[in-house]
Amino acid sequence: MTDAFAYSSGLAAAIGAALSLAAGLVLGAPQIHRWIFLTAAGTFIIYNLDRLRDLERDRSTSPTRTAFVSKHRRVLYGAVLITAIGFASVLLTSPRPIIILCLAIGVVGLFHRRMKQSPALKAIYVSVCWVAACVGLPWLASPDTRLGAWVAGLFLATLTANLIASNLRDDEVIQVSGGHRTILWAARGFSMLSIAVAFAGPAEILPLVWIPCCEGLVLFRFRPTERYGHLAVDGALLLGALATSTHLLWLT
Repeated sequence: MTDAFAYSSGLAAAIGAALSLAAGLVLGAPQIHRWIFLTAAGTFIIYNLDRLRDLERDRSTSPTRTAFVSKHRRVLYGAVLITAIGFASVLLTSPRPIIILCLAIGVVGLFHRRMKQSPALKAIYVSVCWVAACVGLPWLASPDTRLGAWVAGLFLATLTANLIASNLRDDEVIQVSGGHRTILWAARGFSMLSIAVAFAGPAEILPLVWIPCCEGLVLFRFRPTERYGHLAVDGALLLGALATSTHLLWLT
């Protein structure tokens, strides 16, 4: 069941929803359910389309996930179609800046298949797209924009750590002295940077520290396996975002 949740892009969608909820609560965004849905649905669509279109290349890096996607291809295409209809109906009733941002993220997502050959570039643009969706949407909707840059910076550092670890899992590392060990410490460094941002920033963003803390913990016990990467490294983002949201809701 957990494998199906992860490999169907359900986990990715849940992470998008949870991160959006955490960011929206910190930013005081109105209609937070709309931004949560757009992020979750958009993530589900983009990730599934990428995996469905790139089955052959993914077999070497994520064989278990690729086997699942190949076996359930028709179901996943149907789920993407239904989700896309809901996504379009919500997006078309959103403010113009939200529409423009979502379309820009979507364009990058559709070209991900061609751009992801470079691990360094992949870590940068995928992290930026996640921040644009999870923080950008509630930030554009929020009447108070003073915390947006702090939240975006914290999310960017944490997601960069996650993407670097994902490259390690897929054996897609930049050629540097020290190899995997050096790259892994870089990922851990980004997690620690994110924790530092949480403590250095305004008091309102401190509950977000749960997100890099959870990610940092799994990176310090990192295992370069497909299951650990999908369920632990990615799942830590979900756990941290849910802990943050619980913390923020408890404070209100």
